[in-house]
Amino acid sequence: MLFHGLVFKPWRIWTRRPLWLKTLLGMLTGIGLGLCFSEQALLLKPIGVLFVNTIQMLMVPLIFCSVLAGLTALLKGKRLDRIAGKAIGFYLCSTAVAICIGLMMGWLLEPGMGANMGPYERGAMAQQPTLASVLSHLVPRNPVQAMGDGKILQVIVFAVALALALNATGRRGRPAILFFTSLAEGMFKLTQMVMALAPYGVCALMAWMTGKYGVSLLLPLLKVIGAVYLGCLLHVLGVYSSLLLLMARLNPLHYFKSIVDAQAVAFTSSSSNSTLPISLACAERRLGVSPAITAKVLPIGATINMDGTALYQGVTALFVAQAFGVDLHLVDYLTIISIVTLASIGTAGTPGTGLMLLTLTLTAVGLPLEGVALIAGIDRILDMARTTVNVSGDILVSVLIARSEKELDLATYHDAHAGDDIDFTLR
Repeated sequence: MLFHGLVFKPWRIWTRRPLWLKTLLGMLTGIGLGLCFSEQALLLKPIGVLFVNTIQMLMVPLIFCSVLAGLTALLKGKRLDRIAGKAIGFYLCSTAVAICIGLMMGWLLEPGMGANMGPYERGAMAQQPTLASVLSHLVPRNPVQAMGDGKILQVIVFAVALALALNATGRRGRPAILFFTSLAEGMFKLTQMVMALAPYGVCALMAWMTGKYGVSLLLPLLKVIGAVYLGCLLHVLGVYSSLLLLMARLNPLHYFKSIVDAQAVAFTSSSSNSTLPISLACAERRLGVSPAITAKVLPIGATINMDGTALYQGVTALFVAQAFGVDLHLVDYLTIISIVTLASIGTAGTPGTGLMLLTLTLTAVGLPLEGVALIAGIDRILDMARTTVNVSGDILVSVLIARSEKELDLATYHDAHAGDDIDFTLR
Protein backbone atom coordinates (compact mmCIF):
# COMPACT_ATOMS: atom_id res chain seq x y z
CA MET A 1 0.00 0.00 0.00
CA LEU A 2 2.87 2.35 0.78
CA PHE A 3 4.41 1.68 -2.65
CA HIS A 4 1.04 2.23 -4.30
CA GLY A 5 0.71 5.62 -2.60
CA LEU A 6 4.25 6.66 -3.57
CA VAL A 7 3.62 5.81 -7.22
CA PHE A 8 0.30 7.55 -7.69
CA LYS A 9 0.34 10.40 -5.20
CA PRO A 10 2.28 12.86 -7.43
CA TRP A 11 -0.24 12.41 -10.23
CA ARG A 12 -3.10 12.90 -7.77
CA ILE A 13 -1.53 16.09 -6.51
CA TRP A 14 -1.24 17.39 -10.10
CA THR A 15 -4.82 16.53 -11.08
CA ARG A 16 -6.24 18.20 -7.98
CA ARG A 17 -4.53 21.52 -8.65
CA PRO A 18 -6.71 24.33 -10.10
CA LEU A 19 -6.35 24.91 -13.83
CA TRP A 20 -4.85 28.39 -13.44
CA LEU A 21 -2.04 27.00 -11.26
CA LYS A 22 -1.32 24.16 -13.68
CA THR A 23 -1.26 26.64 -16.58
CA LEU A 24 1.15 28.87 -14.67
CA LEU A 25 3.39 25.88 -13.92
CA GLY A 26 3.20 24.89 -17.59
CA MET A 27 4.28 28.38 -18.60
CA LEU A 28 7.22 28.36 -16.18
CA THR A 29 8.24 24.87 -17.32
CA GLY A 30 8.13 25.97 -20.95
CA ILE A 31 10.28 29.01 -20.16
CA GLY A 32 12.80 26.76 -18.42
CA LEU A 33 12.91 24.36 -21.35
CA GLY A 34 13.34 27.23 -23.80
CA LEU A 35 16.22 28.72 -21.83
CA CYS A 36 18.02 25.42 -21.22
CA PHE A 37 17.44 23.76 -24.59
CA SER A 38 17.00 26.64 -27.01
CA GLU A 39 17.46 24.69 -30.25
CA GLN A 40 15.80 21.47 -29.08
CA ALA A 41 12.87 23.41 -27.59
CA LEU A 42 11.89 24.54 -31.08
CA LEU A 43 10.82 20.95 -31.74
CA LEU A 44 7.87 21.44 -29.36
CA LYS A 45 6.25 23.99 -31.67
CA PRO A 46 3.91 21.44 -33.36
CA ILE A 47 2.34 20.59 -29.99
CA GLY A 48 1.68 24.27 -29.34
CA VAL A 49 0.31 24.77 -32.84
CA LEU A 50 -2.03 21.81 -32.30
CA PHE A 51 -3.36 23.46 -29.13
CA VAL A 52 -3.90 26.77 -30.95
CA ASN A 53 -5.71 24.97 -33.78
CA THR A 54 -7.95 23.27 -31.22
CA ILE A 55 -8.93 26.64 -29.78
CA GLN A 56 -9.61 27.95 -33.28
CA MET A 57 -11.85 24.94 -33.88
CA LEU A 58 -14.08 26.06 -30.99
CA MET A 59 -14.31 29.76 -31.74
CA VAL A 60 -17.05 30.04 -34.34
CA PRO A 61 -19.50 27.41 -33.04
CA LEU A 62 -18.96 28.57 -29.45
CA ILE A 63 -19.61 32.24 -30.13
CA PHE A 64 -22.55 31.52 -32.45
CA CYS A 65 -24.33 29.17 -30.04
CA SER A 66 -23.55 31.14 -26.90
CA VAL A 67 -24.73 34.48 -28.30
CA LEU A 68 -27.89 32.93 -29.72
CA ALA A 69 -28.67 30.99 -26.54
CA GLY A 70 -27.80 33.94 -24.31
CA LEU A 71 -29.98 36.42 -26.17
CA THR A 72 -32.98 34.09 -26.39
CA ALA A 73 -32.64 33.34 -22.67
CA LEU A 74 -32.79 37.05 -21.91
CA LEU A 75 -35.82 37.55 -24.13
CA LYS A 76 -37.60 34.35 -23.01
CA GLY A 77 -40.24 34.46 -25.69
CA LYS A 78 -41.44 37.97 -24.89
CA ARG A 79 -40.37 41.56 -24.92
CA LEU A 80 -38.05 42.73 -22.18
CA ASP A 81 -39.64 44.78 -19.43
CA ARG A 82 -38.35 48.25 -18.66
CA ILE A 83 -35.99 47.28 -15.82
CA ALA A 84 -34.32 44.43 -17.69
CA GLY A 85 -34.01 46.58 -20.80
CA LYS A 86 -32.35 49.34 -18.80
CA ALA A 87 -29.96 46.85 -17.22
CA ILE A 88 -28.86 45.39 -20.54
CA GLY A 89 -28.41 48.86 -22.01
CA PHE A 90 -26.29 49.99 -19.05
CA TYR A 91 -24.15 46.86 -19.15
CA LEU A 92 -23.45 46.98 -22.87
CA CYS A 93 -22.59 50.69 -22.78
CA SER A 94 -20.26 50.28 -19.80
CA THR A 95 -18.59 47.34 -21.54
CA ALA A 96 -17.88 49.53 -24.57
CA VAL A 97 -16.46 52.26 -22.32
CA ALA A 98 -14.30 49.72 -20.48
CA ILE A 99 -12.70 48.36 -23.63
CA CYS A 100 -11.97 51.90 -24.78
CA ILE A 101 -10.11 52.45 -21.50
CA GLY A 102 -8.24 49.18 -22.06
CA LEU A 103 -7.23 50.24 -25.55
CA MET A 104 -6.14 53.61 -24.20
CA MET A 105 -3.99 51.96 -21.50
CA GLY A 106 -2.41 49.68 -24.10
CA TRP A 107 -1.73 52.63 -26.40
CA LEU A 108 -0.26 54.84 -23.67
CA LEU A 109 1.81 52.27 -21.75
CA GLU A 110 2.82 50.12 -24.77
CA PRO A 111 3.22 46.86 -22.78
CA GLY A 112 4.29 44.86 -25.86
CA MET A 113 7.20 47.09 -26.81
CA GLY A 114 10.47 45.27 -26.26
CA ALA A 115 9.15 41.77 -26.84
CA ASN A 116 10.43 41.88 -30.45
CA MET A 117 8.56 38.84 -31.75
CA GLY A 118 7.77 40.32 -35.16
CA PRO A 119 7.45 41.17 -37.85
CA TYR A 120 4.14 39.40 -38.46
CA GLU A 121 2.39 39.75 -41.80
CA ARG A 122 -1.39 40.03 -41.72
CA GLY A 123 -3.65 39.27 -44.66
CA ALA A 124 -4.46 41.98 -47.20
CA MET A 125 -7.94 42.57 -45.78
CA ALA A 126 -6.52 43.01 -42.27
CA GLN A 127 -3.74 45.32 -43.39
CA GLN A 128 -5.79 47.99 -45.18
CA PRO A 129 -9.26 48.03 -43.58
CA THR A 130 -11.63 50.91 -44.23
CA LEU A 131 -14.82 51.85 -42.42
CA ALA A 132 -16.80 51.52 -45.64
CA SER A 133 -15.52 47.98 -46.28
CA VAL A 134 -16.30 46.89 -42.72
CA LEU A 135 -19.85 48.29 -42.85
CA SER A 136 -20.51 46.78 -46.27
CA HIS A 137 -19.40 43.37 -45.04
CA LEU A 138 -21.14 43.56 -41.66
CA VAL A 139 -24.04 41.39 -42.83
CA PRO A 140 -22.84 38.10 -44.39
CA ARG A 141 -24.08 37.17 -47.82
CA ASN A 142 -23.52 33.54 -46.89
CA PRO A 143 -23.61 32.82 -43.12
CA VAL A 144 -22.13 29.35 -43.57
CA GLN A 145 -19.21 30.73 -45.57
CA ALA A 146 -18.71 33.45 -42.93
CA MET A 147 -18.43 30.73 -40.30
CA GLY A 148 -15.98 28.78 -42.42
CA ASP A 149 -13.86 31.87 -43.03
CA GLY A 150 -13.89 32.78 -39.33
CA LYS A 151 -15.44 36.23 -39.87
CA ILE A 152 -16.40 36.68 -36.24
CA LEU A 153 -18.31 39.96 -36.50
CA GLN A 154 -20.49 38.60 -39.30
CA VAL A 155 -21.15 35.44 -37.27
CA ILE A 156 -22.22 37.50 -34.24
CA VAL A 157 -24.52 39.69 -36.38
CA PHE A 158 -26.18 36.60 -37.85
CA ALA A 159 -26.53 34.99 -34.39
CA VAL A 160 -28.22 38.11 -32.99
CA ALA A 161 -30.57 38.35 -35.98
CA LEU A 162 -31.50 34.66 -35.77
CA ALA A 163 -32.07 34.89 -32.02
CA LEU A 164 -34.47 37.81 -32.48
CA ALA A 165 -36.29 35.96 -35.27
CA LEU A 166 -36.64 32.72 -33.29
CA ASN A 167 -37.92 34.64 -30.28
CA ALA A 168 -40.47 36.45 -32.47
CA THR A 169 -41.91 33.13 -33.78
CA GLY A 170 -43.12 32.21 -30.31
CA ARG A 171 -43.89 28.56 -29.58
CA ARG A 172 -42.91 27.39 -33.06
CA GLY A 173 -39.38 28.69 -32.55
CA ARG A 174 -39.00 26.97 -29.20
CA PRO A 175 -37.59 23.66 -30.56
CA ALA A 176 -34.82 25.51 -32.43
CA ILE A 177 -34.03 27.58 -29.34
CA LEU A 178 -33.79 24.42 -27.24
CA PHE A 179 -31.52 22.86 -29.87
CA PHE A 180 -29.09 25.79 -29.90
CA THR A 181 -29.21 26.04 -26.11
CA SER A 182 -28.32 22.37 -25.84
CA LEU A 183 -25.60 22.78 -28.46
CA ALA A 184 -24.23 25.76 -26.50
CA GLU A 185 -24.03 23.61 -23.38
CA GLY A 186 -22.14 21.00 -25.38
CA MET A 187 -19.74 23.64 -26.65
CA PHE A 188 -19.18 24.89 -23.11
CA LYS A 189 -18.32 21.35 -22.03
CA LEU A 190 -16.00 20.88 -25.00
CA THR A 191 -14.35 24.18 -24.12
CA GLN A 192 -13.71 22.86 -20.60
CA MET A 193 -12.12 19.75 -22.07
CA VAL A 194 -9.88 21.79 -24.38
CA MET A 195 -8.88 24.25 -21.66
CA ALA A 196 -7.82 21.29 -19.51
CA LEU A 197 -5.04 20.84 -22.09
CA ALA A 198 -3.91 24.45 -21.69
CA PRO A 199 -0.97 23.66 -19.35
CA TYR A 200 0.59 21.38 -21.97
CA GLY A 201 -0.14 23.63 -24.96
CA VAL A 202 1.14 26.71 -23.13
CA CYS A 203 4.25 24.79 -22.03
CA ALA A 204 5.04 23.83 -25.63
CA LEU A 205 4.38 27.32 -27.00
CA MET A 206 6.42 29.04 -24.30
CA ALA A 207 9.32 26.61 -24.81
CA TRP A 208 9.29 27.37 -28.54
CA MET A 209 8.95 31.15 -28.15
CA THR A 210 11.53 31.38 -25.36
CA GLY A 211 13.94 29.22 -27.33
CA LYS A 212 13.49 31.44 -30.39
CA TYR A 213 13.18 34.92 -28.91
CA GLY A 214 14.84 34.59 -25.49
CA VAL A 215 13.75 36.20 -22.23
CA SER A 216 12.97 39.55 -23.87
CA LEU A 217 9.34 38.53 -24.29
CA LEU A 218 8.85 37.90 -20.54
CA LEU A 219 9.49 41.35 -19.07
CA PRO A 220 6.58 43.00 -20.96
CA LEU A 221 4.18 40.66 -19.14
CA LEU A 222 4.76 42.69 -15.98
CA LYS A 223 3.71 45.78 -17.93
CA VAL A 224 0.54 43.96 -19.03
CA ILE A 225 -0.36 43.26 -15.40
CA GLY A 226 0.32 46.86 -14.45
CA ALA A 227 -1.70 48.23 -17.38
CA VAL A 228 -4.71 46.02 -16.61
CA TYR A 229 -4.74 46.85 -12.90
CA LEU A 230 -4.26 50.56 -13.55
CA GLY A 231 -7.06 50.50 -16.11
CA CYS A 232 -9.36 48.67 -13.70
CA LEU A 233 -8.72 51.27 -11.00
CA LEU A 234 -9.39 54.06 -13.49
CA HIS A 235 -12.66 52.47 -14.60
CA VAL A 236 -13.96 51.73 -11.10
CA LEU A 237 -12.85 54.93 -9.38
CA GLY A 238 -13.29 57.23 -12.37
CA VAL A 239 -16.21 55.98 -14.48
CA TYR A 240 -18.30 54.43 -11.71
CA SER A 241 -17.81 57.41 -9.39
CA SER A 242 -18.79 59.80 -12.18
CA LEU A 243 -21.96 57.81 -12.92
CA LEU A 244 -22.99 57.87 -9.27
CA LEU A 245 -22.38 61.60 -9.00
CA LEU A 246 -23.88 62.69 -12.31
CA MET A 247 -26.75 60.24 -12.79
CA ALA A 248 -27.80 59.38 -9.26
CA ARG A 249 -26.47 62.31 -7.18
CA LEU A 250 -25.03 59.84 -4.64
CA ASN A 251 -21.83 59.71 -2.62
CA PRO A 252 -19.36 57.31 -4.31
CA LEU A 253 -17.27 56.87 -1.16
CA HIS A 254 -20.14 55.24 0.71
CA TYR A 255 -20.88 53.05 -2.30
CA PHE A 256 -17.34 51.64 -2.40
CA LYS A 257 -17.31 51.15 1.37
CA SER A 258 -20.56 49.19 1.16
CA ILE A 259 -19.41 46.77 -1.55
CA VAL A 260 -15.93 45.99 -0.22
CA ASP A 261 -17.01 42.49 0.90
CA ALA A 262 -18.33 41.63 -2.55
CA GLN A 263 -15.15 42.97 -4.12
CA ALA A 264 -12.99 40.88 -1.78
CA VAL A 265 -14.85 37.67 -2.65
CA ALA A 266 -14.74 38.51 -6.37
CA PHE A 267 -10.99 39.16 -6.19
CA THR A 268 -10.23 35.86 -4.44
CA SER A 269 -12.73 33.63 -6.26
CA SER A 270 -12.54 35.20 -9.76
CA SER A 271 -16.21 34.26 -10.22
CA SER A 272 -19.13 36.66 -10.60
CA ASN A 273 -21.62 33.84 -10.07
CA SER A 274 -20.02 32.78 -6.79
CA THR A 275 -20.11 36.38 -5.59
CA LEU A 276 -23.78 36.87 -6.51
CA PRO A 277 -25.24 36.11 -3.03
CA ILE A 278 -22.90 38.62 -1.41
CA SER A 279 -23.60 41.18 -4.13
CA LEU A 280 -27.32 40.81 -3.40
CA ALA A 281 -26.74 41.34 0.32
CA CYS A 282 -24.56 44.42 -0.22
CA ALA A 283 -27.00 45.98 -2.69
CA GLU A 284 -30.12 45.38 -0.61
CA ARG A 285 -29.01 45.75 3.01
CA ARG A 286 -26.15 48.23 2.71
CA LEU A 287 -27.16 50.35 -0.26
CA GLY A 288 -30.94 50.16 0.06
CA VAL A 289 -31.72 48.73 -3.37
CA SER A 290 -35.16 47.17 -3.60
CA PRO A 291 -35.19 43.34 -3.86
CA ALA A 292 -37.44 43.71 -6.91
CA ILE A 293 -34.55 45.49 -8.67
CA THR A 294 -31.70 43.25 -7.49
CA ALA A 295 -33.61 40.08 -8.40
CA LYS A 296 -33.61 41.17 -12.05
CA VAL A 297 -30.55 43.33 -12.47
CA LEU A 298 -27.81 41.41 -10.63
CA PRO A 299 -28.41 37.99 -12.28
CA ILE A 300 -28.37 39.71 -15.70
CA GLY A 301 -25.13 41.42 -14.72
CA ALA A 302 -23.52 38.17 -13.63
CA THR A 303 -24.40 36.82 -17.08
CA ILE A 304 -23.53 39.61 -19.51
CA ASN A 305 -21.58 42.34 -17.68
CA MET A 306 -17.97 42.20 -18.87
CA ASP A 307 -16.45 45.55 -17.97
CA GLY A 308 -13.28 44.06 -16.47
CA THR A 309 -12.98 41.42 -19.16
CA ALA A 310 -13.47 44.03 -21.89
CA LEU A 311 -10.75 46.24 -20.43
CA TYR A 312 -8.45 43.23 -20.29
CA GLN A 313 -9.19 42.51 -23.94
CA GLY A 314 -8.13 45.99 -24.98
CA VAL A 315 -4.81 45.85 -23.12
CA THR A 316 -3.89 42.32 -24.20
CA ALA A 317 -4.88 42.83 -27.85
CA LEU A 318 -2.58 45.83 -28.10
CA PHE A 319 0.12 43.93 -26.24
CA VAL A 320 0.05 41.16 -28.85
CA ALA A 321 -0.01 43.68 -31.72
CA GLN A 322 2.98 45.55 -30.29
CA ALA A 323 4.90 42.35 -29.48
CA PHE A 324 4.57 41.13 -33.08
CA GLY A 325 5.14 44.54 -34.65
CA VAL A 326 1.64 44.94 -36.12
CA ASP A 327 0.17 48.42 -36.61
CA LEU A 328 -3.55 48.57 -35.90
CA HIS A 329 -5.85 50.98 -37.72
CA LEU A 330 -8.93 52.86 -36.51
CA VAL A 331 -11.20 50.21 -37.99
CA ASP A 332 -9.29 47.54 -36.05
CA TYR A 333 -10.06 49.38 -32.82
CA LEU A 334 -13.73 49.68 -33.79
CA THR A 335 -13.80 45.97 -34.63
CA ILE A 336 -12.36 45.06 -31.23
CA ILE A 337 -14.93 47.24 -29.46
CA SER A 338 -17.78 45.70 -31.48
CA ILE A 339 -16.62 42.11 -31.02
CA VAL A 340 -16.23 42.31 -27.25
CA THR A 341 -19.43 44.29 -26.69
CA LEU A 342 -21.63 42.00 -28.77
CA ALA A 343 -19.96 38.81 -27.54
CA SER A 344 -20.70 39.81 -23.94
CA ILE A 345 -24.32 38.76 -24.51
CA GLY A 346 -23.47 35.10 -24.31
CA THR A 347 -19.89 34.40 -23.27
CA ALA A 348 -19.48 35.92 -19.80
CA GLY A 349 -20.39 32.73 -17.96
CA THR A 350 -18.42 30.26 -20.04
CA PRO A 351 -15.26 28.46 -18.86
CA GLY A 352 -12.07 30.15 -19.97
CA THR A 353 -14.00 33.28 -20.99
CA GLY A 354 -11.06 35.67 -21.01
CA LEU A 355 -8.75 33.52 -23.13
CA MET A 356 -11.48 32.36 -25.49
CA LEU A 357 -12.67 35.93 -26.06
CA LEU A 358 -9.07 37.02 -26.58
CA THR A 359 -8.80 34.34 -29.27
CA LEU A 360 -11.88 35.80 -30.98
CA THR A 361 -10.49 39.31 -30.75
CA LEU A 362 -7.07 38.41 -32.15
CA THR A 363 -8.63 36.45 -35.01
CA ALA A 364 -11.00 39.28 -35.90
CA VAL A 365 -8.15 41.75 -36.45
CA GLY A 366 -5.66 39.28 -37.94
CA LEU A 367 -3.24 38.95 -35.01
CA PRO A 368 -1.30 35.74 -34.22
CA LEU A 369 -2.90 33.40 -31.70
CA GLU A 370 0.51 32.53 -30.25
CA GLY A 371 -0.04 35.64 -28.13
CA VAL A 372 -2.66 33.69 -26.16
CA ALA A 373 0.11 31.53 -24.68
CA LEU A 374 1.87 34.61 -23.34
CA ILE A 375 -1.29 35.77 -21.55
CA ALA A 376 -2.43 32.32 -20.35
CA GLY A 377 0.27 32.04 -17.70
CA ILE A 378 -0.72 35.32 -16.02
CA ASP A 379 -4.44 35.05 -16.77
CA ARG A 380 -5.39 34.22 -13.18
CA ILE A 381 -3.68 37.37 -11.89
CA LEU A 382 -5.58 39.42 -14.46
CA ASP A 383 -8.82 37.52 -13.81
CA MET A 384 -8.83 38.62 -10.17
CA ALA A 385 -8.84 42.28 -11.19
CA ARG A 386 -11.35 41.99 -14.01
CA THR A 387 -13.84 39.97 -11.91
CA THR A 388 -13.69 42.63 -9.20
CA VAL A 389 -14.57 45.25 -11.81
CA ASN A 390 -17.41 43.10 -13.16
CA VAL A 391 -18.98 42.66 -9.71
CA SER A 392 -18.56 46.35 -8.87
CA GLY A 393 -20.34 47.20 -12.11
CA ASP A 394 -23.17 44.75 -11.40
CA ILE A 395 -23.98 46.45 -8.10
CA LEU A 396 -23.52 49.93 -9.55
CA VAL A 397 -26.12 49.35 -12.26
CA SER A 398 -28.60 48.05 -9.67
CA VAL A 399 -28.14 51.29 -7.69
CA LEU A 400 -28.55 53.49 -10.79
CA ILE A 401 -31.70 51.68 -11.92
CA ALA A 402 -33.17 51.67 -8.41
CA ARG A 403 -32.55 55.42 -8.21
CA SER A 404 -34.25 56.04 -11.54
CA GLU A 405 -37.20 53.81 -10.60
CA LYS A 406 -37.53 55.37 -7.11
CA GLU A 407 -36.76 51.97 -5.60
CA LEU A 408 -33.71 53.11 -3.63
CA ASP A 409 -33.97 53.60 0.14
CA LEU A 410 -31.84 56.71 0.62
CA ALA A 411 -31.87 56.36 4.41
CA THR A 412 -30.24 52.95 4.11
CA TYR A 413 -27.81 54.17 1.45
CA HIS A 414 -26.55 57.01 3.61
CA ASP A 415 -26.50 54.94 6.84
CA ALA A 416 -22.85 54.25 7.63
CA HIS A 417 -23.82 51.25 9.78
CA ALA A 418 -26.35 49.66 7.44
CA GLY A 419 -25.71 45.95 6.98
CA ASP A 420 -23.16 45.70 9.78
CA ASP A 421 -25.02 42.65 11.09
CA ILE A 422 -24.55 40.66 7.87
CA ASP A 423 -22.55 37.46 8.44
CA PHE A 424 -20.93 36.75 5.09
CA THR A 425 -19.23 33.61 6.43
CA LEU A 426 -22.58 31.85 6.34
CA ARG A 427 -23.12 32.50 2.66
